[in-house]
Formats: sequence, structure tokens, C-alpha cells
Amino acid sequence: MNPPTSHPPLTPDGRYVVIGGRRWRATDPDVPADVGVRLRRHLMAARRGVATARRAADPEAERAARDRVQTAKVALGERGTPWWEQNPGERSARWRDGLAALDV
Repeated sequence: MNPPTSHPPLTPDGRYVVIGGRRWRATDPDVPADVGVRLRRHLMAARRGVATARRAADPEAERAARDRVQTAKVALGERGTPWWEQNPGERSARWRDGLAALDV
């Protein structure tokens, strides 16, 4: 049986998670649940692609996988323009465009 998952603590403003004493930008809380699931699946697949490409010593495949990681992280709001600085239209366009780029 798997232990219950717990989420890392957030800073009081909700903008960052704290892991091992280090702050990391939190996922945009307005990303719809179904979209977040799809983006995280793309993110994890891209991370596996980075590892596979590194083991194969394939720099082109590694670059492509890292680009997919970047696209997913930006769509989730964890990189790029901070989600708290975007209006609702910009935020929804960010995750919609990210999915469009990854769902190919």
C-alpha cells in the first residue's frame, strides 16, 4: 500500500513551495485539475526522455527532451513570467498554448 501523498509546504503568499529549505516556484493554482494532470504527465515523460537521451549520449534527443520539460514547466507556471503577474486571460493562454505544443 502506498503512503498518503503530502504536498510540500507553501510560503505564506502561496507563490513558492519549500523543499529541503529551498524555495521553488509553485504551480499556478488556477490551472484546471485535468489540465494540470496532462501537463505533469508530459513533464514526467520529458524528464524520462532527458535521462534516456543522456544514457544514449544523444545530445539532440536530450535538447529536445529538455525543451519539452521547459514547455511543461512554463505551462504549469513554474517558469517564465510569474503567474501572479499575469491576468486570467494570459494565465489560461499559457497552459492552453503549452498543451498545444506538447500534444503533438
